[in-house]
Amino acid sequence: MQPYSALSVIWNGLTGQRDWSRQWRDREPKSAYDVIVVGGGGHGLATAYYLAKNHGIRRVAVLERGLIGQGNAGRNTTIVRSNYMLPGNREFYEHTLKLWEGLSHDLNYNLMFSQRGHMALHFDPAGRDAFARRYNTLRMTGSDGRWLRRDEVRARAPYLNWSPDARFPIEGAFVQERAGTARHDALVWGLARAADARGVQIVQNCEVTGFIREAGEIVGVETSRGEIRAPKVALCVAGSTGPLAARAGLKKLPLETHKLQAFVTEPLKPIVHTVVSSAQEGLFYLSQSDKGGLVFGGEIDGHPSYAQRGGPRIYSEVMEKAVALMPWISRVRILRQWAGVMDMSMDGAPFISTTRVPGLYFNAGWNYGGFKATPASGWCYAHTIAKDEPHELNAAFSLDRFARGAMLDEEASGPTPRLH
Repeated sequence: MQPYSALSVIWNGLTGQRDWSRQWRDREPKSAYDVIVVGGGGHGLATAYYLAKNHGIRRVAVLERGLIGQGNAGRNTTIVRSNYMLPGNREFYEHTLKLWEGLSHDLNYNLMFSQRGHMALHFDPAGRDAFARRYNTLRMTGSDGRWLRRDEVRARAPYLNWSPDARFPIEGAFVQERAGTARHDALVWGLARAADARGVQIVQNCEVTGFIREAGEIVGVETSRGEIRAPKVALCVAGSTGPLAARAGLKKLPLETHKLQAFVTEPLKPIVHTVVSSAQEGLFYLSQSDKGGLVFGGEIDGHPSYAQRGGPRIYSEVMEKAVALMPWISRVRILRQWAGVMDMSMDGAPFISTTRVPGLYFNAGWNYGGFKATPASGWCYAHTIAKDEPHELNAAFSLDRFARGAMLDEEASGPTPRLH
């Protein structure tokens, strides 16, 4: 990436960045490719990047209906962790964390990955025992996890409510030190830049409206910019999965689309130096961004929706939990709020899979965990597309696991999705 002096950064900021080179090229679509990736978010771009890097498949088109980073990739709270316990989840999320640890170097792009730790609070013996089982599993399988006593949590997070009359009296916590946060926009830009450099063609403002079939196989897509053909079409469209998959012949999927709200406060001086989470009487998680704003959220709305605006019930629940854990936050102003549209699977685990429709591949169902999974999702999805079979790391994420009774029902540090 071209280095810029402080003076040039200021000059380009004042002149509309007219002298800065493009990070990636916005291509005109060709008539045919080897692989079409539908969706230009983090998972789609990571898939294209690893198709080119790991498998030498460079005639790849990433079709994005809007602009790169405009969808769910820019609507999340940027937490990265691997504190999962069940076989299948455990190996996959540890792999994604290891990829994160080297991804800035691999992409030659600063993703601002900060391993500040992820601290999950517990408030009673039942919570302690559940976390003890999870973190003992982490340590036995080569990952990291550490028990914190009440006094250690207080030393690390004095800003929490330590009053003897606190609604949620904190007894202790478990922390994964290698977890943390990253910049979501930097991840998208870094992946787009690296994929473009390896020959992947990124096509923006190109909405997929249908699929081309021949002899029962998917051989291309219909788009707002004409027909584009490829023997392999990979869906990677997050909350839009259901309607688009139905057009391809995949109906009655074990998915629902829900919105997940998040909030950002006005900038504050550095105070929260780790990610804090709590699952007592509902999910709550918080971190502080590099700009100083507190970024936090809670559970999904309880009803299916494609809206990207929040509702008062979740707003009230999240604020109630925030004030109970940190009474001083009631004096801080909220700057903005948004909702991401997510596809929630019935067991809380994702899908990276071939499908019963020849030529069609499926990546969906990321629930609360889509951002942190980005590198391993792309890495495993690229393998599945290139080899027409899953890698051992995503073998458990098959689309037919419900028919086989092989669910991955794991709460991690958040609740199991409340689906209808």
